[in-house]
Parts: sequence; C-alpha cells; structure tokens
Amino acid sequence: MQNNQNPIDNKENKRTVRIFTWASFLNDMGSDIIYPVWPLFVTEILKANMAVLGFVDGLGEAVVSLAKALSGYWSDRIRKRKVFIWSGYLMGAASRIGYAISTVWQHLIPFRILDRAGKIRGAPRDAIIADVSTNDNRGRNFGLMRMADNLGAVVGILICLALFKKIGYRSLFILAAIPSLISVLLILIKIKEPSHTEKVIYKGMTLRDLDRNFVLFMILSGIFAIGNFTYSFLLIRAKQIGFPEAFVPVLYLVYTLSASLTAYPFGRLADRIGRKTVMQMSFLLWGLVCLDVIFFQSKIMIFLMFVIYGLHKGALEPVQSTIVSELAPEKFRASSLGTYQMLIGLCAFPASLIAGFLWDKIGALAPFYLSLGLTIVASALMIFVKESKIVTKSN
Repeated sequence: MQNNQNPIDNKENKRTVRIFTWASFLNDMGSDIIYPVWPLFVTEILKANMAVLGFVDGLGEAVVSLAKALSGYWSDRIRKRKVFIWSGYLMGAASRIGYAISTVWQHLIPFRILDRAGKIRGAPRDAIIADVSTNDNRGRNFGLMRMADNLGAVVGILICLALFKKIGYRSLFILAAIPSLISVLLILIKIKEPSHTEKVIYKGMTLRDLDRNFVLFMILSGIFAIGNFTYSFLLIRAKQIGFPEAFVPVLYLVYTLSASLTAYPFGRLADRIGRKTVMQMSFLLWGLVCLDVIFFQSKIMIFLMFVIYGLHKGALEPVQSTIVSELAPEKFRASSLGTYQMLIGLCAFPASLIAGFLWDKIGALAPFYLSLGLTIVASALMIFVKESKIVTKSN
C-alpha cells in the first residue's frame, strides 16, 4: 500500500482500526476475567497436575495455530474477512459458558478447543489492519491493537479481583462471555467487508512465494516458541515462592498492565528504529524473565519478573505481526499471517507439555533453563534476517 491516501480513505481506515480496537478491548476483557484464576481452577478445583495443565494449555495453543492458518488460507481464497472475525468472537463467548459447567478437567478439552478455535479471527483481522495501514504507521496500528487487548485484559483482571471472592469461578466464567458477545455485534454492525473489484483465481501460497528472510524468521520464531511456555507456569511459580492465592490475580494484572502500557510505544519504536531491533529487545526481556526465576527466590524479584514479562509481550506481539505482514506477498497476506501464527501455536503445544513434564520430573527451574537456551539461539538467528527486506525507519 502506498503511503499517500486520499482523505476519505484515510478517515475510513482510521475508523476501521478504531472499531477493531474496541472489539479487541472487549473480547480480551472477557478473556481476562478468567485467565488470572484459570491455573488455580484447573489444578485446585478440577484437581489436575502440572502436566495436565501444560497439556490443556498447550492443546489450546495448537488449536489456535490450526485455526489461524485455515482462516488465513480461506480468507484469501474466498476474499472474505468479516465472517471469520465475528464468528471467532462468538466461539470465545460460548466456550466460557462451557468452562462454567465443567466438573472434571477432561470436560475442559472440547471447550478449550472451541475457545482457541475462536482465533480464526486473528489472521483475517490482522490482514485488514495491514491493508488499511501504511509503511509509516503499520507498527503503530498493530501496537494500538495490542494495547487495546492488554487494556481490556487489565479491566477484566480488575473485575476478576472485585468479584472472584463474591461469586466464585463458575459465575465469573459466565459473566466473561458478555463482552465477547458485544464484540460480535460491533463487527456485524460497524465493519464493512473489504471490496475487491478485480477477479483473481486463488492458487494458494507456496514456498516459492515467500522471501528467504520470511522463512528464516519463521524458523527462529518457532525455536523461540518451543521455549515460550504458557504464563500459567509463572503464576504457579509465584504461588510456590509464597504469594497467597488471592494475590496471584494481582501478579497477572501487573504483567498485563505492563504489556498494555508498552505495546503502543514499542510499535511506534519499531516504526522509528526498525523491526529487527525491537524483536531483539523482546528476546532480551524474556531472557531476563528466565534469569530472574533461576537466580532469585524473593517475592520482590518475582514481582519484578511479571513487570519484565509484560515488557517482553509489549515488545514482541506488535513487531511480530508487523514483520510478517511486510515480508509476506500482499495477495497472500492473510495466508502468511495464518501460517506464521500456526507455526507459533504448534510449537506452543509441545512447549507447555515439555515444560509441565520437566517441572514434574526434574524441578520447577528446568523449563526456564531450556527456554533461556532456545531464546539465545533464536536471537542469534535473528542477526541473519536482512532488515533491508523489512520496511524500517519512517522518513
């Protein structure tokens, strides 16, 4: 897309970004009414061990990967985006009601699959964001989306903290469905399906269509993702160190607030100094999280760990989407985003499963040693991604 847009198109594009921002805010608010107490619900109410928690969370991420890849492919094929977005929010709302009626951990499996299948919205939505952005504001727009996600999460966590003791897990989960239902209505009513005047025969994306830098970026991202296990392990570790159960959601709030406040600045920073530099910063921050857990056992340092973890997410997520959308062929943008997100999700399944196994069989620190090593490998490979192929500094 060219950097110069006429005023009417520019106004419409800003409106599209704004609607998606609100929808993302609401959906993540619903999600994060649940997430702070999710590991406690699985391990203490449904009596699962850490390996099961890793399995359930990892399975969810694997489903995410497939959902995003398939939706990206079909979105490009049928040249439709909107249906994947609103139906994804609807799946998320339905799954939370399912969690509320689960009585053993096995019941969570179909609802976890439904929940994460709701991520079919991801690649089509990101493709629209990329399409309505320019090289000068694409990082900022993706940063804005992540900021909205995380701000919604902050509000959701505050709701969780305010109501958890009063209404309990199951009523809380049902309440969490409401914001996502509002997101469904916002997309249905306010978002117009992007128009395509030209007729294109979609042949599907092949490796020949992909830049070598994109392939290398996928490889290093996969290596990093294998060590980037679910946040649940950080919360359980905090409880081991001595934080009371009622304070665990507060730590999740700290992480989410940190990510929320920094996602937009990191997105803007990527527009200014380059995507590659910000990506390396995100690797460094995750490495600091691992080192914190490995070498420190105090509550103050574990608290600081959640701040750093939020900084890591604030840097990582906007720049990932920006890099992929710019390295991808434009006609395969949704497919490329979906394929990349599939890779990350498929790696996340063994990541959490391996982390849970190592935690149970070797010790709580073992997953962090493995993750630190994989992060170093990914960071080294990032050096070889040619930044000239990624649109860098704004003029």
